[in-house]
Amino acid sequence: MTLTYNETIDGKGAAWSAVFCMTLCAFVLIASEFMPVSLLTPIAADLGVSEGNTGQAISVSGIFAVVTSLFIASLTRRLDRRIVDLGLTALLMVSGVVVTFAPSFPILMLGRALLGISIGGFWSMSTAIVMRLVSRDQVPKALALLNAGNAVAATVSAPLGSLLGAYIGWRGAFFLVVPIGLLALLWQWITLPALPPQRERPSANVFRLLARPSVAAGMTAIFLLFMGQFALFTYLRPFLEKVTQVGIETLSFLLLIMGLAGAGGTWVIGRLLHKRLFSILVLIPLLMAGIALVMVAFGGVKIPVVAALVGWGLLGTAAPVGWGTWLSRILPDDAEAGGGLQVAVIQLAITAGASLGGILFDTFGWWSAFMMSALLLCGSSLASFAAWRVTRKPA
Repeated sequence: MTLTYNETIDGKGAAWSAVFCMTLCAFVLIASEFMPVSLLTPIAADLGVSEGNTGQAISVSGIFAVVTSLFIASLTRRLDRRIVDLGLTALLMVSGVVVTFAPSFPILMLGRALLGISIGGFWSMSTAIVMRLVSRDQVPKALALLNAGNAVAATVSAPLGSLLGAYIGWRGAFFLVVPIGLLALLWQWITLPALPPQRERPSANVFRLLARPSVAAGMTAIFLLFMGQFALFTYLRPFLEKVTQVGIETLSFLLLIMGLAGAGGTWVIGRLLHKRLFSILVLIPLLMAGIALVMVAFGGVKIPVVAALVGWGLLGTAAPVGWGTWLSRILPDDAEAGGGLQVAVIQLAITAGASLGGILFDTFGWWSAFMMSALLLCGSSLASFAAWRVTRKPA
């Protein structure tokens, strides 16, 4: 098999320009995915549907992202990855146009479905493409940069969407995706090198990868990590407003600080992954579980909660960098199939965590969702340890 790392372009400016371009794409995709959160009311009023139905605009993009991530590697195995990436970016722009000019709710959902395809395709192939742009030693650094775009977008998408919606309307807010997407498309066209398929036989079946003990243990750890993370993160706003009792201005500031901590965390932890990969993968969910318990114990006290939010942002946003690096090492010749499986696992985990956390939140109170988060995160730490032990076993 041909190793997918590119050991010949270490440090070249063109390669890092391409990585920066992918970071911009990550920012636009994540911002587009979560922008409806702060625009549900005007969208619902304009299209004549309930806010609950409008909320499905987020769900539909997630569903299409899962399906795309599972099958895009095999469906595009004969195509140059540069062409595929350019096509996904163009699809992002088409999605922005469809949503902006949607005359009805079904057309809006069509635009969101196209966005889901772009999201699933981009994230499933991002690690594999990064591995071909930089040398092995620089993969954690490049993935940290990619996830920094993710962190910034997750931080600003909701407040930025609300602000833009107030001044230029929800359609104008979504249309801004188009010129930014065009910038990313042109940047990719200039900087991305040709990335022809490196193997004649099809990539390993996505589901058959789970037959490998190391992959199964790692994907279990990823599922529990993201399920636990979003069982808590989804309900941070009502927790901060009702339990910690902060105002809207303070709330926005705290979420911004948490996002900035996440951007910094991706960079710091990304530099440590080269030598301490599994130690970090085991430690991150364990520390996050402790942070969840701190919130349960001191939810009404502002200083511990602020410290907990900073820690949660720093660790939670950096975790995908660690697992992206793990994927690049454990499946160097099947990074695309593995990336597709990883994206599907993450999307399913987010949905499961938010849904089950919401049921517990409404039934037993906020603390039950946070306790479940802590238990799931402890499970992720144990699964990470198991993945480490399985990986260490000789073939």
